[in-house]
Amino acid sequence: MGLSRKSQRSLVTAAQLTGWVAEARERTFELVADLTDDQLLGPRLTIVNPLLWEIGHMAWFQEKWVLRYAGRQKPIREDGDALYDSAAIPHDTRWDLPLPPREETLAYMRGVRDRVLERLQNREPGDEEAYFILLSIFHEDMHAEAFTYTRQTLGYSPPRLAGLRRGGRKGGPQEPTGLAGLRGGPLPGDVEIPGGRFLLGATPEEPFVFDNEKWAHPVTVMSFAIACAPVTQAEFAAFVHEDGYRRQERWSEEGWRWRQAVNAEHPVYWRRGSGTAWLRRHFDTWVPLEPHQPVIHVNWHEAEAYCRWAGRRLPTEAEWELAAAAEPDLKGGGLSTRKWRFPWGDDPPDPEQANLDWHTMGCLDVGALASGDSKFGCRQMIGNVWEWTCSDFLPFPGFVADPYKEYSEPSFGTRKVLRGGSWASRSRLLRNTWRNFYTPDRRDVCAGFRTCALDR
Repeated sequence: MGLSRKSQRSLVTAAQLTGWVAEARERTFELVADLTDDQLLGPRLTIVNPLLWEIGHMAWFQEKWVLRYAGRQKPIREDGDALYDSAAIPHDTRWDLPLPPREETLAYMRGVRDRVLERLQNREPGDEEAYFILLSIFHEDMHAEAFTYTRQTLGYSPPRLAGLRRGGRKGGPQEPTGLAGLRGGPLPGDVEIPGGRFLLGATPEEPFVFDNEKWAHPVTVMSFAIACAPVTQAEFAAFVHEDGYRRQERWSEEGWRWRQAVNAEHPVYWRRGSGTAWLRRHFDTWVPLEPHQPVIHVNWHEAEAYCRWAGRRLPTEAEWELAAAAEPDLKGGGLSTRKWRFPWGDDPPDPEQANLDWHTMGCLDVGALASGDSKFGCRQMIGNVWEWTCSDFLPFPGFVADPYKEYSEPSFGTRKVLRGGSWASRSRLLRNTWRNFYTPDRRDVCAGFRTCALDR
């Protein structure tokens, strides 16, 4: 399992687990509360699930691992596996299932949550139980981000969320006041990273890790130069204006096949405004392109084609993690042996350092949040947009699947690695070693990219 050598009980208390279980479920309720029954079902698309099915699946997953597996309890619903087991139910058939109606589904979700909370009353969980409670919380966090970009995909309104430290204005992301470093503008230029030996992946000291992060192992990385910030909308618009989507030499063979198949001429949520201006759809509203915000909702093929046009390349995931987690050896040159959990250090993210947890309901300028810089000076390596790397999603040496075997192993070799997190990612989920993975054609996710200079 993803247990560390330290006891879970010494790292995550029953009180903390109780708060996270309750908060995660409440956030899920908020993310779908304003949707009609028709919207909860939605159109049959390969890149989304019917939300009515997905919220039920999320509760079923928690029941399966916390109550049934760790708690040895009987199923709450006898038909739960037949309705919600994503490993057994083909995606295209999920709209055809005899799904319980909204209120019955919500009641099931509340019932699972309440049973989990009962198990945490007046006792500290054991290591195994704590692990599966955390697994269910983080699984829900990942689905919460998926609920958010599903609403974007389908053109629904932005979700109405309570308790945010910053509010998003209708029609686009807000640049909040009262917090330092939020007005960023552009951030051009590269950071020079020295080469050396680096431990890629998570260490057993981490309180919880997913199986694809295990375990840290030495890799040799050559010196490289990586962009201070992700590619902006203005920079990507220049690629579009210079017929980047129409020139086959900018694309890989696979990427060109994808572009032709979907007739892509620009990012999926862009359209032309007056003159040479572009508009971008933010949920259900068209807004002028924000030039200094990172380009978002582009896939791996689009990122690779941009790099060929710009004379750049995507970083490997080892380069990305090194730039985010390592620091220079100021005395001897090269790399220090120190590795940080987050770009800025070991303290968990706050809004001054990373754009996470929906607080802006969209992206900030790439120059914002200087206090979140890595030790080498890379900005926003956590939050704002997920960042594509050039690396295939593969197991680390000695990989052993955790009990949730369907999480990583079936995807090895068919997806590309993304790093960092987006504005809709949960801060408690992320760290420098966290690996996301999608097929290279997916442009519905909240992904952008940063580039590296070509090898010298």
